[in-house]
Amino acid sequence: MKKTTVTGLATALLISLLSCQNGGNEKIDRVAVVERNCPVNTTFDALSSLSVGNGEFAFTVDATGLQTYPELYSAGVPLGTQSQWGWHSFPNPEKYRFEETLKPYNFRGHEELYSVQFNEDGRNKEAANWYRVNPHRLHLGAIGLELMRGGKKVEAGELSGINQKLDLWSGTINSTFILDGQSVAVQTVCDDATDAVAASIVSPLLATGEVAVNLRFPYPTGGHSDDACDWTKPDKHTTTIVAQDDHSALLCRKLDETTYYVRLAWNGNASLQQKEPHYYVLKPVAGDTLSFTCAFTADVPSGTPLDFAAASAHAADYWRNYWTTGGIVDFSHCRDSRAPELERRVILSQYLTAIQCAGSVPPQETGLTYNSWFGKFHLEMHWWHGVHFALWGHPELLEKSLDWYKTAYDNACSIAARQGFKGARWMKMTDPSSIEAPSKVGSFLIWQQPHFIYMAELIYRAKPTEETLNKYKDLVAATADFMFSFATYDELEGRYVLKGAIPAQETLRAAETVNPPFELSYWHYAISVAQKWRERQGLKRDLQWDEMLDKLSPLAYQDENGTKLYLAAETATDTYKDIRFTSDHMAVLGAYGILPKCPLVREDIMHNTLDWVWDNWNWGKTWGWDFAMTAMDAARLGDTDKAVGALLMDKRTNTYLPNGHNYQDGRLRIYLPGNGGLLTTVAMMCAGWDGHEGGNPGFPDDGNWDVRWEGLAPMP
Repeated sequence: MKKTTVTGLATALLISLLSCQNGGNEKIDRVAVVERNCPVNTTFDALSSLSVGNGEFAFTVDATGLQTYPELYSAGVPLGTQSQWGWHSFPNPEKYRFEETLKPYNFRGHEELYSVQFNEDGRNKEAANWYRVNPHRLHLGAIGLELMRGGKKVEAGELSGINQKLDLWSGTINSTFILDGQSVAVQTVCDDATDAVAASIVSPLLATGEVAVNLRFPYPTGGHSDDACDWTKPDKHTTTIVAQDDHSALLCRKLDETTYYVRLAWNGNASLQQKEPHYYVLKPVAGDTLSFTCAFTADVPSGTPLDFAAASAHAADYWRNYWTTGGIVDFSHCRDSRAPELERRVILSQYLTAIQCAGSVPPQETGLTYNSWFGKFHLEMHWWHGVHFALWGHPELLEKSLDWYKTAYDNACSIAARQGFKGARWMKMTDPSSIEAPSKVGSFLIWQQPHFIYMAELIYRAKPTEETLNKYKDLVAATADFMFSFATYDELEGRYVLKGAIPAQETLRAAETVNPPFELSYWHYAISVAQKWRERQGLKRDLQWDEMLDKLSPLAYQDENGTKLYLAAETATDTYKDIRFTSDHMAVLGAYGILPKCPLVREDIMHNTLDWVWDNWNWGKTWGWDFAMTAMDAARLGDTDKAVGALLMDKRTNTYLPNGHNYQDGRLRIYLPGNGGLLTTVAMMCAGWDGHEGGNPGFPDDGNWDVRWEGLAPMP
């Protein structure tokens, strides 16, 4: 890549546009690409709910355009209303302390304290369970249509003529249906800059009282994976109207120590009435049109309430800018029959990650739709959620969540210090407060550690300025300091080893695992980049870091029936005989897929390993991003058929629902790391990677994959 004095997003766009593949340089019709992939619903489908959002807040609706029948979707893709700030903790009458979750382990000749889930009954187990559940993310409130006939609720099966479309270009959900021979039309949007949903309803049934709007507020469940709605405990929380006039009302919500506010504002002649505790109905007095906005805030809101027209205009401006300034890929010129499906997945993933993953903190794996792991986020997944933003011309969306690491820095340093290490050890499972969640697995993971360096480097590539260096240099250094101190020097063999950790392939155990391949390669990459950051600041290279780079253990392999194959870890000598080592993530492929080639990796052995994984892996026990990782490895190795085949492999965990979400299983009906991984992979298959010349290196050069693109940046 040539150096340039152009900075910021312009750098990434200039680089990508200079190398873009667009069939004779004609400009891609971005509107056409986006609009032909807009999802449409004609039934109540529990797995096809649609969302609007802005990265900080999201609102998910059923086929009516609002959250009218949440019970139909609770076991599918639930109808959530979630934000980055909306969290709650149950009372702690037993006064559990975080220190009670700690347990000592000895992996390196000294005691290391880890926050874990205890097997033995007692106070330690109870404390760990409390800190694992608390805090949990809130469902802020359900907003639906109040459909009534003769004093009874209209059931979903009584609606006909359902036609719903998510207009991706404007961020608007347009929904229509028929009730008693009359049309009901609903438009739903999310304001681009506030935690507010807005809707417009047009129907003659508004005047008859058969159509109104309801607001209902649940108590949280604290469940591991659910819609976070407990409707059975009305006495555990309060909902109070604290201010009201002819066109707005302010409600105060109190749940134990948590308080937040809901401001409803409407146009037209209507009144807000309480139907029962935590249940309010906005009833129009006359007319066939009712529009409203509903804003959720952590503090008492100020200023004039937003109206639907303004929110709709803001959303349209935001999405028009999003689709016209970032990357785009057009598969319409491809002859391969799989190309339209790949394009659909890409476009919908661009939309979903923008509304679910582009906030001020790292996202949870189910985004802002419903809770998984109590609503907490996982830092080892941050790479999968966010890296693609930088490659698709939107580094600012990745940078928003990188700022959170400054908040978490002190806690990360405390974790490292209590375990006898230097620097900052980034936790695995946490929340905006950066409190570490106890875990039997997560507390021993280390592959989230280099992510910060990788992501900071992407921001620097997009904005190679002193400002970028100064913003992240201390966190990069602290991250690398931990990595160096965590590696153990083997005096007898004169090499550095990684041990006492559970690798990305979580079926391996911390006490038994030495030198997992992906982590070794990632250590080499991240420390190498950290050295570059020192040089950019005018500092000398750290000689100890250089020594570790020189002496870091190579990836372990063995001869399996005459073919050299990489092991799941140096200690996993039964890799090709034990199902533990051929299930879960095939993380070995990440060592030369996610990461560029390093001296620890031999390309011939990696190619052998890819072929073996392709033919023999237990694909039924994989996750959505495993297919992206396989495709990245295949692309770098030049096996383009496998690269495309991995992205479109017909497996349950590689399913993409009509709304674009990556489905995993009955618990994780959506899984955003799969969407983010898909986008990262397609970007590198189009724009390539450092040291590779030419476009579309990840697609077969057989005339069937005439992939055209703009605005993409190459991967490291």
